[in-house]
Amino acid sequence: MSAPTVRELGRGETALAYAALRVLRAEKPALESRATFVAFVDDVMRAEGYRLAAAFIDGTPDAIAVCGFRIFHMLYSEKQLYVDDLVTRPEFRRCGGAAALFAFIRGVAESHDCRTVHLDSGYNRSDAHRFYLNHGLRMTSHHFSTPREEFH
Repeated sequence: MSAPTVRELGRGETALAYAALRVLRAEKPALESRATFVAFVDDVMRAEGYRLAAAFIDGTPDAIAVCGFRIFHMLYSEKQLYVDDLVTRPEFRRCGGAAALFAFIRGVAESHDCRTVHLDSGYNRSDAHRFYLNHGLRMTSHHFSTPREEFH
């Protein structure tokens, strides 16, 4: 199998990320269909700064791995690149797609003069945690949230 190539996906290419992101976020309404996903990403998320990078191998039209990310400022970290999503389709794990994406993301962060790269990861994703630690990320905080139904 050839080494993956990585590129950023623009409008009109968003559908290429659907199969991979569905692996990570299948239960979310925005991924109920390819058309719903494309409309949500292109019409809502991209307007908020969301970008997609994807890894491809020869002979596979859809991305084998995908990274959704944003660049923004926060008081505690100044300019940062935040990874919303990083996933590899199961049949392409251990092909180098995630590593190639992570190298791409670091290059984007560096070229945009970001001080840090951040991501959150669910507690039960030990394989992902091992990958992040092996690629130089550190566990630096706990993330807290509350669903809307518990706002009162």
